[in-house]
Order: sequence, then structure tokens, then C-alpha cells
Amino acid sequence: MRLSKPVYEALPYAYLGFGAGALVASFYLRASGWSNLMMGVGLLALVGGLVLLLKRRDYRVQQRRYGAALDEEEND
Repeated sequence: MRLSKPVYEALPYAYLGFGAGALVASFYLRASGWSNLMMGVGLLALVGGLVLLLKRRDYRVQQRRYGAALDEEEND
């Protein structure tokens, strides 16, 4: 499944926003079970968004530095 470019580029920021929202919600929930669940989900979403951003940045830097040589080696 392919995503359109605007959706693909916005996905890490959506994960970060959802994670931040879940962490904020975990502070306002009264039930400790739901609060802990929201905190865990929020942390996972934040880490996932950061990983996506950093992996994409590293890939794009390598593409600029080495050009198409990376893609040619992977296809062999």
C-alpha cells in the first residue's frame, strides 16, 4: 500500500502529536489503569514518531552524499 506524499510526510508528526496528547491525557485521567495505559501508548507513539523522523533524515542525508549508489547495491 502506498500513501500519498503529504500523508507520508505528515505521519511522523501525527505520531508525535498523538503521543503528546496521550501523555497529557494520562495526567488528567483519574483511574490509574487507564492513566498507565495512556502513558504507555503515548510513550510508544512518541518513540515511534522520533524513530521515523530520524531514519528518514539519515536516509535522505546518505542519498545526498552518495547518490543512487545505495539503491543499486540493494537491488543486487
